[in-house]
Formats: sequence, C-alpha cells, structure tokens
Amino acid sequence: MINIKYQTDKGKIIEGNSIELLSGKMKKELKGKVNLIITSPPFPLNNKKQYGNEKGEEYLKWFIDMAPIFSDLLTEDGSLVIEIGNAWEPERPVQSLLHLECLFGLVKHPKANLRLIQEFICYNPSKLPSPAQWVTVNRLRTVDSYTHVWWIAKNDFPKADNSKVLRPYSKSMQSLLKKQKYNAGKRPSEHNISETGFLKDNGGSIAHNFFELEQVDDNREVRLPHSVLSFSNTSSNDYYLKMCREKNIKPHPARMSGGLVNFFIEFLTDEDDLILDPFSGSNTTGYCAEKLNRNWMSFEVKEDYIEQACIRFSDPLLKSPLKKMKV
Repeated sequence: MINIKYQTDKGKIIEGNSIELLSGKMKKELKGKVNLIITSPPFPLNNKKQYGNEKGEEYLKWFIDMAPIFSDLLTEDGSLVIEIGNAWEPERPVQSLLHLECLFGLVKHPKANLRLIQEFICYNPSKLPSPAQWVTVNRLRTVDSYTHVWWIAKNDFPKADNSKVLRPYSKSMQSLLKKQKYNAGKRPSEHNISETGFLKDNGGSIAHNFFELEQVDDNREVRLPHSVLSFSNTSSNDYYLKMCREKNIKPHPARMSGGLVNFFIEFLTDEDDLILDPFSGSNTTGYCAEKLNRNWMSFEVKEDYIEQACIRFSDPLLKSPLKKMKV
C-alpha cells in the first residue's frame, strides 16, 4: 500500500522509501511521465545526521544504483537536477573525490543512458565554517561555501528555455539600450562585435550557471533571475522559518534553496508538467511547484519532516492547502 500522507489539487506527499517505491510498486505508474526530478539527496558526510545518510563506498553504491530508476521515470525530454555538497576524508584535511565518483557513476551507468548537460555552482556565504576541525580549530583550510548542482538528462536536447529565467540587465546595458549606440568592431580578443547585435531589448540577459544566494559585496550589484531572488533560503522573512520559530520547531538542517528550485522549474518545465522529489525533507520542491502551477510528487521517510511540510503549505500565498489523507 502506498502511504499518501497529504495532497493538494496539484500534488501529493508520500511517506516511505522513495527508491524502493519507485523501483517497485510505483514504477509502472510513473515510467516515462516525469518531466523534472529535482532533489538534494543526503550528502556523503562522515558523521551520521538526523535526516539519514550513508558513508563512503555504501553511499557510492546507493547513489549510482539510482541512475536506471531515475532514467526510467523521466520523459524523453525530461531532466534530473541534483544538488550535492563536497565530502572530506575521515579525520583528514583532504577533500574526498566521492561526489565526483557519484557523478561519473551516475552518467556512465550502462542501464541509464544519462549525460551531464551542465554544472551549476550554488554559493552561499552564510554557510557555517566547514569542515570545522580543519577550518576553525586547526585553521588549515578555508570555508567550504558552495554546493554543486548537476543538470542531467536522457538526451542531448532536454526541454529548456533560458528566456524564461532571464536576469536583469546591468546598468551599463540599460544605458546602451536607451542610447541605441555603442562601439562596434573587432576587439583585442578577436571577437567581431556587430553594429546592431546588442541593441535589441530581450527583457534581460541570459542567466549564469553561478548562483550567489546572498550579496557578498554591497557595492556590487548582484543580478540573479527573479525566480532565484524571490526565494532566499536564509531569509528571515521566509514564511516557513518564521512559523518554525513561532512553533519552536527545529527546521530541517539541509533544506534546498527555494530560489534554486524555482529557477529549474521555470527553466526546464511548463505549467502542469510533473515534478518529483525523491528526498523532499520539508518539501521545498512541492511548495515551489505548487506556486508555479506544476503537478508534483514528493517522498520522505521521516514523519517529522512531512509534518514540517504542512507548515510550508499553510502559507496564505498558496491557493490549495494540504489535505490530510485517511489511512
């Protein structure tokens, strides 16, 4: 029996081991129907965390074994987006290659036919100093302040439209568009700049594959797509975090950035597409999908985190609240 704990008009939260369910009872139902899988699986950490994580070779096997499962779920033009942090060798100030081995194993799996479309970097200057032993105690290493985001697909041309995730023009570009005039011609780099190539207003500039979740330099303008700026993972105004404080609940310790989720949903899917998160935690993915009018399905093994998802969905900005299902 599939244990659907809550659902809305657009999606559902399922309690249970997603890998077992998606390779078993739910495999036939969802095969070839998921437009986007977006998730942040438990990181390969040296210390066991409350939200659950494997270590070393166990983690590598667990991670790689997901490749054919995810490949079967995706539509032919669907995408898999995974956020993963760095790992360190146990009791050594040496960075592990485990996350890279996971990537290579995933895209080289003989039964999956996956490939890396592009890598993104998510930089968060608010991350606590890590690994603490080698950063704050022995002071041998610098702060590990970013995560990798891998965009993977079944073919070379997955559905994508970067015009839906444009970032604001710089002030100099806005001025150029207003003047309709600039210095054309050949540059020292040997690029030949045409006389009209930069005069069309496309509504913004193409997004970069680097996300700076918080502004590092107040004197420098940060230009992120609106989808990223509209939802900061560390914002004190975040509805979920405010409600957790009011209810004296400890928030999930490894939440995905809502801005990241928004970006890839808008970039890689259309309204009413199906989005799936196999390790949903407090269900940022479902929340973002609901706001952007996508169908969604989230899986979580810990009941405490499923209940935290209810906090997200009590947000008055959502049109369709979570409804508890009868067992």
